[in-house]
Amino acid sequence: MTSPADRYGDFRRRAAYPALNDFLRGLDFELDDFQIEACEAVERGTGVLVCAPTGAGKTVVGEFAVFQALREGRKCFYTTPIKALSNQKYNDLVAVHGADKVGLLTGDNAINGDAPVVVMTTEVLRNMLYAQSQTLDTLSYVVMDEVHYLADRFRGAVWEEVIIHLPPSVSLISLSATVSNAEEFADWLVTVRGETKIVVSEHRPVPLWQHMLVGKRMFDLFHDQEAASKHEVHPELLRRTRDLLRQIGWDDRGRRGRSGRDLIAARVDVIERLDREGLLPAIVFIFSRAGCDAAVQQCLRSGLRLTDPDDRREIRRIVESRTAQLPHEDLNVLGYYEWLEGLERGLAAHHAGMLPVFKEVVEELFVRGLVKAVFATETLALGINMPARSVVLEKLVKFNGEAHVDLTPGEYTQLTGRAGRRGIDVEGHAVVLWSPETDPRHVAGLASTRTYPLKSSFRPSYNMAVNLVASVGPERARELLSSSFAQFQADRSVVGASRQVVRNEEGLAAMDADMECHLGDFAEYFALRVAIADRERGLARESASTRRANAAASVARLKAGDIIKVPTGRRAGLAIVIDPGVGAFGDPKPLIVTEDRWAGRIPATDFTSPVEPLGHIRVPKHFNPRSPQDRRDLVSSLRNVDIASPARRNRRTRSGAADDRQLDELRRAMRRHPCHECPEREDHARWAERRERLHKETQTLRDKVENRTGSLTRTFDRVCGLLTDRGYLSPEGQVTKAGRTLSRIWAETDLLVAECLRRGVWDGLSPSELAAAASILVYEARRDTDDRASVPRGPVGDAVEETLRLWGEVESDEAARGLQLTREPDLGFVWPVYRWARGEALPKVLSSVHGLDTEMPAGDFVRWCRQVIDLLGQLSEASGDTPLRDTARQAMDDMRRGVLAYSSMA
Repeated sequence: MTSPADRYGDFRRRAAYPALNDFLRGLDFELDDFQIEACEAVERGTGVLVCAPTGAGKTVVGEFAVFQALREGRKCFYTTPIKALSNQKYNDLVAVHGADKVGLLTGDNAINGDAPVVVMTTEVLRNMLYAQSQTLDTLSYVVMDEVHYLADRFRGAVWEEVIIHLPPSVSLISLSATVSNAEEFADWLVTVRGETKIVVSEHRPVPLWQHMLVGKRMFDLFHDQEAASKHEVHPELLRRTRDLLRQIGWDDRGRRGRSGRDLIAARVDVIERLDREGLLPAIVFIFSRAGCDAAVQQCLRSGLRLTDPDDRREIRRIVESRTAQLPHEDLNVLGYYEWLEGLERGLAAHHAGMLPVFKEVVEELFVRGLVKAVFATETLALGINMPARSVVLEKLVKFNGEAHVDLTPGEYTQLTGRAGRRGIDVEGHAVVLWSPETDPRHVAGLASTRTYPLKSSFRPSYNMAVNLVASVGPERARELLSSSFAQFQADRSVVGASRQVVRNEEGLAAMDADMECHLGDFAEYFALRVAIADRERGLARESASTRRANAAASVARLKAGDIIKVPTGRRAGLAIVIDPGVGAFGDPKPLIVTEDRWAGRIPATDFTSPVEPLGHIRVPKHFNPRSPQDRRDLVSSLRNVDIASPARRNRRTRSGAADDRQLDELRRAMRRHPCHECPEREDHARWAERRERLHKETQTLRDKVENRTGSLTRTFDRVCGLLTDRGYLSPEGQVTKAGRTLSRIWAETDLLVAECLRRGVWDGLSPSELAAAASILVYEARRDTDDRASVPRGPVGDAVEETLRLWGEVESDEAARGLQLTREPDLGFVWPVYRWARGEALPKVLSSVHGLDTEMPAGDFVRWCRQVIDLLGQLSEASGDTPLRDTARQAMDDMRRGVLAYSSMA
């Protein structure tokens, strides 16, 4: 029972916030305190930053801003980082406010763009700001959902551009996942946007329980909440895992004995266990596309079924309705029937390689509770509203595109944050599968740590530079860059570094006294020792480099049919050379078939010394390395070949150090130095080594202070200098005609695109040729290949060669100024785009991607084609009234067919 004072306080608050009071009357649930606090700030007209865990309901604050704008007769823009999230939010707002009041603007869709409420991707708003669109005239509110995306190294700069350039009259509502430096981000928002209320909630509305699945037994990770706060693992879990490690012969120092794979829970067993415990629906995170697809197939082969007949009928109805527009002849190559079989059993994969409509159907069926288990890559955790009762992590290591790395505490929190559906589940569950490599104490550290710092990825680009100069002039542009979050963080980090430099200098002075020698200048003596060590390392590197070069040269001399021995690497053993792999780029990378019938290319680095053929075998003219039968036949013929033993290489060779005159002179000078005879020489040397390390650390800190202070404006000046030299800016700082063209190019390779337009590289091309030639400026292969992709001869090949030549010019100019903004064009997608734009069949198109042993996944193909279409749209806008504009538009129309004709808003 509330007191009179409480009732009076509620009355005063309702009177102070009438809009919020009206908004609350339209909800069928009560708001949490943090939601009310943030909404009150919105009604007061201040900016607000809301940081809360996934699923806590922070989007309610954005929806209140929409309500407030409509109530006032003003405009609200709701921005999201990805198109799928924009589509989802558009549908949500239409359901509440009606289609006449809500619009959508993404790269794929433009619906009711003049509506008072418009949902859009963040890039669309950035482009509006630079174009000074009249649509901004009555704008009062901007909601930036998932604002922590500004840490994204590829697209994060867009968020900062928007925040900096929004008119001061616009209230900014920023919604973020929980970050550990929210106060720092809020301080920056205050400096660039004025008064900003920060609202942080660590509370999860649905409690999350942490578990480990060890074999077929489920253990709680922590005994209770107090143990969780101290990172103390449940004793029973520790005992069980230690017993298993002893069984398979592992110890604390590393691996011993067998792998223990039979002790790890199988995927089918995991799902069945979750089903028995009532923990479905579940998302199982597997950091591999192939792993996700394999998991579904393993469950299907086991006969696992999670649906009843009514579920299956509803699933089939939804699938057939959503995929009706897909060409029937493409269904096989898209894997439609296998995908449908999994769905009807309540199972699905979800990753970027899937066709977008397939992913959207999976999301819809999962939210409806018809699909019970989804095997997904981490991309599922990025914004899509798809909560589950349970989340399972197969491993705590993922491939980041360059190396296998451990999950960070922030990534762990983001992934497991999907567990627990508000209003449905009483609690959520996060399950980590045990393996010998997974230490429960490490899991406990990830689960208990709340460190997810927001770090800016902002950097000036060519397009940004010309747009800034065009809108505010060079000087004001430099001031705006200085106000970025990137510079704000850099300036703050310099304060601590400067203090550390002072402390280090005091330490250096103390060490000078400790290393003093009564026989002479010990610093001089120590410098000789350092020079000797440096020279020895340099000679060792030269020797290793010579060995590698000799090995690569011997690999280049191999011929098809040569039998060789691969000495190291995963494919060590006898092998038959199918193709020497000698090309114009990099070391040779021969295609081989090993004695265990594996076929593929291996790097020359697998050969540590020159390789010699041990025999020769005839390779059939039409040999297909992808054919298991062909490989089996070829390897079986090895038995009939007389194979020589590899030549032994036991001769010891003199090292380069033995004959190096400079090294001899340094050693003699060291022995002649007075300090060499000091009885305390090694004690002095230890202090000198410590001093040397501290000196290097101090110099690094000094460089950091110097480089970070004003670092963005220095980069901006270098960018503007290059643009001036190439004619995009005048010497007086004005944007030229070429610069205005560049200002309409938003691609990552913006300057190279503008150069191609200026030089007429694409003039006279047909629509399919233009699409193919332009693709090299957007496509990036998932894995690097040393051999260069082939391209169609004639106009396409000429355009590609000219583009590469221009890139060489731009890269040279950038290198001269210390810039690295324009990546090398990638030719791997030329043939697929060329064939698709000419109307060829999807199976033939998918099999023509360079560097892939199998067909390109349909999802990747659609994504890259959409990026090509987006670039063609920019070309049509930037090229003015020229034939190229019509060619670009025709190319876009030619590409929008089949799987590319689908739109989720259709």
